Amino acid sequence: MTPRDVSRPLPGLLLLVVGGVLAHLLSTTVLGVNRLLLAVGLGVLLANAVGVPEWAAPGVGTHNRWLELGIVLMGARVAVDQLLSTGPLLLLLVVGFLGFSLVFVELVAREVFEVPERLGSLLAAGYSICGVSAIVAVSSGVRAKADQIAYAVATILLFDAVTLAVYPAIGRLLDLSDVVFGVWSGISMVSTGPVVAAGFAYSEQAGQWATITKLGRNVFIGVVAVLYAVYYARRDSEGSSAASWRSLWEQFPTFVLGFAAVAAVASTGVLPAGVLSLFERGYQWLFLVAFVGLGTSIEIRNLRNTGARPLLVVLASLLTVSALSLLAAVLAFG
Repeated sequence: MTPRDVSRPLPGLLLLVVGGVLAHLLSTTVLGVNRLLLAVGLGVLLANAVGVPEWAAPGVGTHNRWLELGIVLMGARVAVDQLLSTGPLLLLLVVGFLGFSLVFVELVAREVFEVPERLGSLLAAGYSICGVSAIVAVSSGVRAKADQIAYAVATILLFDAVTLAVYPAIGRLLDLSDVVFGVWSGISMVSTGPVVAAGFAYSEQAGQWATITKLGRNVFIGVVAVLYAVYYARRDSEGSSAASWRSLWEQFPTFVLGFAAVAAVASTGVLPAGVLSLFERGYQWLFLVAFVGLGTSIEIRNLRNTGARPLLVVLASLLTVSALSLLAAVLAFG
């Protein structure tokens, strides 16, 4: 790696930092709006009003890395004892709704809206697991065409933008508890970034529960990608695509292991209060920087080109899973 490779992302990273600082200042001194939502809004404004400058693109594109690092640091603030006491029930809800979502989207796509099979599989993986990352992960195994990938990505990004704005409003309208809101959004929203943003926009505790619940879905990305690859390889009679441990590891969101490690160490009480406070401030600022970048991925002109049928498939799935998971979260944690 050359010095040029190291320095290329710096201008864009500086732009994200400036956006995060601006969101913080506007939130605390002028608008009184949640600073994470403001950070996303600033990113959307930049992408759609003037566009991300070419010199900034490499750095802006690193926003997912800062989100992942923030999630790792957030592990220090997780109440592990509370998580362990509800862990089996939470895991049951996550796995149950993940499986239900996969099957429901596939059936609705094929039987109701007659969406091409491969596009339906992309939508199923994208909605059920972790949005665009899951679409990319399964696309090669599904053997999807470029335009199908583009439709799936655009559809998911549209619902990321809508749910990020709508979920906190619904939560406050229904006066949901922090835990219920976090679990509900973690199960039924789409991508990791919007889930974390919506959770922390609701409250600190809701943000932690939303993140933990969403990570529970994310860890299945490798398994689902391999299963789709095996299914399409066998169905197309091109031989068996063996599910290897290596392919599973390549798809696995390894930052989840960092989150678990930090949470485990923090739960022992060995970390000084000053370090815990530093970690807390660190992940809050990392989220701000990441969400400015997240906002730049929401390009309105591209969302307008999304086909109606993929949109209706995800809308039907979102409404169904959202209603059922809200009921389950209230019964389990309300």
